[in-house]
Amino acid sequence: MLDKKRLDRILSLALPIIGGMVSQNVLNLVDTAMVSRLENSNAALAAVGYGGFLLFVSQAVILGLSTGVQASASRRKGQGRLHETALFLNAALVIVAVAAPILMLMVINWAETIYPYINDDPEVQALGVPYIQIRALGMIFVASNFAFRGYWNAIDMARLYMLTLIAMHVANIILNYIFIFGNLGAPALGVEGAAIASAASLGFGTAVYFTFGILYARENGFLQGFPTRADVLSLIRISLPPGVQQMFFAGGFLATFWIIGQIGTAEVAAANILINLMLVAILPGMGLGMAAATLVGQALGRGDVADASAWAWDVVKVAIVIMGLLGLPMIFLPEQVVTAIYTLQPETLDVLLWPLRLIGITMVFEALGMTMQFALQGAGYTRKVMVVAVLNQWLVYLPVAYVVGPVLGFGLTAIWALNVSYRSAQSFIFVSFWMKGRWAEVKI
Repeated sequence: MLDKKRLDRILSLALPIIGGMVSQNVLNLVDTAMVSRLENSNAALAAVGYGGFLLFVSQAVILGLSTGVQASASRRKGQGRLHETALFLNAALVIVAVAAPILMLMVINWAETIYPYINDDPEVQALGVPYIQIRALGMIFVASNFAFRGYWNAIDMARLYMLTLIAMHVANIILNYIFIFGNLGAPALGVEGAAIASAASLGFGTAVYFTFGILYARENGFLQGFPTRADVLSLIRISLPPGVQQMFFAGGFLATFWIIGQIGTAEVAAANILINLMLVAILPGMGLGMAAATLVGQALGRGDVADASAWAWDVVKVAIVIMGLLGLPMIFLPEQVVTAIYTLQPETLDVLLWPLRLIGITMVFEALGMTMQFALQGAGYTRKVMVVAVLNQWLVYLPVAYVVGPVLGFGLTAIWALNVSYRSAQSFIFVSFWMKGRWAEVKI
């Protein structure tokens, strides 16, 4: 049984994070739900799906700074050095300011050349290229927002993260309504309107984060200096593996889209919806995982390895219960879950029902793996986590998925079965890392 005080501590950290992330993924669902109502809905959904993952691949390396900031700041808080925590945020924002514009220009210039290799449907390309180019304008805002997320979570102020995301995504929904369909006198821009709304709302969110930083983090060093050179190098060392991991993870989903695209556009549209539903469903696991990263980091800062280990297992218990319950509707009522949100063509609905059931069945394994992954990253044990995640996805799952899908013709359900199987196996590898305890030796 879980001690009530520890449960309250876990939930006080996790619930604001989950609330903020729910708003973020509700936004994604609203985006895709609105796009699904366009006349060319399958092509539009495919364009938004490919575009979102291509952008994530492009910026993933600098998004890893969120993990580095959270691990470093939580460790300092545990050591009683709260006044130094925001120095790591400052360093991350400078790195973002240098790297993000370079990545943005690369994406804008190369989008038209790269896209045909991802999908050869002319209609999807025509919609997808401008979508990517417009969304790329907000890349500096995305990376900055991730850095702030890591900081607020590390110092037990996740409510500011939640409030910012809610405000940002309310703005995005309003802008989607205006620009996708041409309301309030604006032109009807369709997929391009969705991209404009997303980029503008991300910039608004960054402005809110900076305002909160000035109000609540100045005494902790926000905009007042940098950590030592050794600490900056440590920040980069911890941030780079999760950044690379996220890049390959998103690239793997992009490759999955490409593999599914060899089967048909309806399957690609279905895969986009499946991924969005899955990302919403695993939000409690991600929020609880981030709470575990903070609790582990703070315990290690106090020098209490046993407590750090106990926090991870306590969070696992909570995550398994919550995510297991969330998986039940996907198992028993998949059609109702989908049609409550989306307006789909019949062939698209038909191909996604069994893959959605598979997501529901494996939710408890996602809970286990996600919590352990974040706990390991919160301890700074990021390199081996990256190696396992990348090799499992790229050397095991993707080659087999290509053979099973386009070559042997087993379709979307078989590909998704492979997807949830490799992720479940990966969960137990992360558990074995935690049980060996080498994460406690990482110096930050």
